[in-house]
Amino acid sequence: MKRFFLLAIALLLPLSIFAALPLGKVPPVVMLQGDDGGRVDGSPWSSEEISGKVFIMFYVDPDEKNLNDHVSLRLKEESFSPNHFASIAVINMDATWLPNSMIASSLKEKQKEFPLTTYVKDMEKVLVDKWDLGDDTSNVVAFDRKGQVIFSKDGKLSASEVDTLISSIKAKL
Repeated sequence: MKRFFLLAIALLLPLSIFAALPLGKVPPVVMLQGDDGGRVDGSPWSSEEISGKVFIMFYVDPDEKNLNDHVSLRLKEESFSPNHFASIAVINMDATWLPNSMIASSLKEKQKEFPLTTYVKDMEKVLVDKWDLGDDTSNVVAFDRKGQVIFSKDGKLSASEVDTLISSIKAKL
């Protein structure tokens, strides 16, 4: 019986590690401010801002920041209009051993380099807890103009998953 219980846990564990947001749903509202985080300039950020355009959000452990670079490159190649498409990079600050000051400095530089992307710090894994996003990985989530999830994947996207993401975005623009 004990072996059965351990086997059941082993089979279910990967499901929780690679959980993704359900398609067609607007996730619960999340506010990152104060000790929980916020924009790189210190102002609050709310998930209610994800509306009116098609959004792509990368929720990333700094130790895994390059895991989905191929997705970013593909999105850049598509040259979606900033009138209809926006991007958010949320950094899971609690998922790394790197000093927060070092990451914050890097994020300020990124914000200057890519002013059309909203950079946000999640200091306490709020999105891991509230949205069940994968921890210690790279998450890619796309939203339609109403804030409904149209694509969600934790971990490295395959070439076919990137194609699916791009198709999902184009269908909602």
